[in-house]
This record gives sequence, structure tokens and C-alpha cells, in this order.
Amino acid sequence: MQKSLDFYAKLCKKVSMRRTQRAIIERDLIKKMVFLTGPRQVGKTWLAREIASSHPKSLYLNYDSFDDRNIITKQSWLPDTELLILDELHKMPDWKNFLKGVYDTKPPELKILVTGSARLETFRQFGDSLAGRFFRHRLLPFSPAELKGEMVLESLELFMERGGFPEPFLAENDINARRWRMQYVDGLIRTDILDFERVHDFRAIHTVFELLRRRVGSPVSYNSIARDAGIAPNTVKKYIQIFEALFIVFRITPYSRNIARSLLKEPKMYFYDTGLVEGSPGARFENLVALSLLKHVWGICDAEGLPYELSYLRSKEGAEVDFCILNGNVPDLMIETKVSDDAVSKSLRMFYKKYRIPAIQLVLNLKRERIDDGIEVRSALNYLSDLKY
Repeated sequence: MQKSLDFYAKLCKKVSMRRTQRAIIERDLIKKMVFLTGPRQVGKTWLAREIASSHPKSLYLNYDSFDDRNIITKQSWLPDTELLILDELHKMPDWKNFLKGVYDTKPPELKILVTGSARLETFRQFGDSLAGRFFRHRLLPFSPAELKGEMVLESLELFMERGGFPEPFLAENDINARRWRMQYVDGLIRTDILDFERVHDFRAIHTVFELLRRRVGSPVSYNSIARDAGIAPNTVKKYIQIFEALFIVFRITPYSRNIARSLLKEPKMYFYDTGLVEGSPGARFENLVALSLLKHVWGICDAEGLPYELSYLRSKEGAEVDFCILNGNVPDLMIETKVSDDAVSKSLRMFYKKYRIPAIQLVLNLKRERIDDGIEVRSALNYLSDLKY
């Protein structure tokens, strides 16, 4: 592993960190406002400032800053401002109507970029005062596809060990990466959750968090976690919903033609930070694939307006395929993950015969790629690097 880390450390210094979404966001800013959301410390502010660097008359304002707040409240930015970046604006009372007024009365040349994480994404989903006035983009951690053009990827080792958040991924050594993660988790549990919603039992919510870290890739039972944590199932459900809102975990549900029925079935939970996953290499590998596919699916939704979703397949008899990409709730592609077993899984064969849609088995350690009775057996590194988003 040390040789691999030395290799990456040298290359990471050369990574420009030009996020692939930048060009799409700059294109969308010409037409409407852009909301840029995503996990804490994923690089939203960095990307916003990079976009600002190509606009000579840009202004970055953070609502957490007292001086910036005065400028925002009084709308006292210069009239020839070309790009206005508003960070943490969701903390402003009645921010949506404020933003609606700014947008509806702005000069034609003014572009508006609004950035934020949990609250902005959550509040965005309620009410329609901003309907038709913005495009949304969700920024996620680095992925093999995003870094393919920036650096030569020899393996997926670093993504599995450190996750794709910029700071730990580009850290000079494992010690700095671990220190970042320790502070990151502490900030999420003690600061972000308290800011998001009143939670008094930090021991219980931390226990649920730790249990989820050890159950990645398995269907999650609220009752089972409740027994282990010593709390009620509804409390577990509430805590997990907070984790989702704060971009700590994301869920995928089993596919069903009846969407409401699929939501009632046991979901699988994955972390936005693959480095948080505890357990076998297989669990971390599956989490990395889940996050890469989610990023790909969200990229298609946000940039192309197509109704893509990420799900998984499970039969009444318990046969399961790790992932299924849906287009308008219609299965479009199914994917099974394996660390080293390149023999096609029985479940994947069964679902392939049932749906007759493209099927892929992604293998972390694979000597050669091939097709087995219509099912592709692919190197995970090659496949994930070739994703569109």
C-alpha cells in the first residue's frame, strides 16, 4: 500500500481539481440561477470560487459573515457585478422569497450561484416560490471517472482507503487523512446535527451511526438497529433521515414496479465518505461502487434532465443483485460487485434471464475481462473510470 500511496502523493500535487461539473454549471448560469448542494467539505466553496475566477466582476458573500450579511440584506452589491455567489443563504429568514425578488429584478447580465449543504437541499424541496428559476447541481466526492483525465489510476485502493473527499484523498499521508476524518465525524455529529435538529441523546445517535458503518451493503432493519441501540424503531428512522439530510448516508431501495411498495421495503445504506465504512474490503468496495453509480445517476439527472435512479434487485426468495440503474422506474442496467470471484453470480444470471437487460459483474481484482452468456465480467477500475459522470 505504501508504494501506491507514494505514487499517488506525487500525482496528487499535480491534480488541478477542476471538477467536471464546472463547465455545465457555467453553462446553466447563463440561463438561470444555480443551486450547488452536496456534503460538507466536498468542495462547493472551492468550486464556486474557481467559477468566480473566470468572472472579473464577481462577488462571494457568506451569510455567516456579519459584514457579508449586511450586504446581502441591503442588496448593496455593485450594480455591475457579473457573478453573485451566495453561501449559507438558507440561514436567512424567508430566504426563498428574498432570492425570488433578487432574481426577478436583477439586471440581465447578473448570474447567481447559491451554495449550501443540508438545509439548502432540504428547503429546496418545499414550496414553489423559486419554481422555474434555478437549476440544481449536486457535488459529490471525487470518483474514478472524474479523475481519469487528471491522473493515471493504477487501482481503486486509495478511493477505498481514504474516500473521495478532496482533503483526505489529497493528503500527504494516511495520518493526515485519519485526522481529517476524526474531526469531520465529530463536526457532523456534534455540530451539524445539533444545528439541523434538536437531538439530546448524542450517545444514541452516535451508536446508530456506528452500527450503520458496519452494515453497509446489507438491507437495514430499523427494528434490529433499535434493539442494538436500545431505542425505539421510530427514533432510529428519524436519526437515519437526519443522516440522509446531512449528506452522511444515502439509501437505495429494492426495485418494484409499484414505487410506493419499494419505499416500504428494507433499504440498503451507503456512506458518501467510503473511508467511514467499517468491515471487509468487500463492504468498502461495494460502497465505492454505490457512490460512483450515484454520482453518475445524479449527473444524468442534473445535467440532462433524465429520470435516472439507483436501486437494487431482490426476489421474494432472497436472491439479490447489488445495483440496478432505472430510467423512469424501468430497469436499464444491473450490476453485481465482487472483490475477486469472477464466476458470474447465480442471482445475476437469474435476474438477467428475467429482465433481459444489460448485466455486468464488476470485479475489483480481475485478470481479464470477458462476456459470459451475455453477461459482462468487467474490471471495476476500467468500468468506473469510464462512467460519464
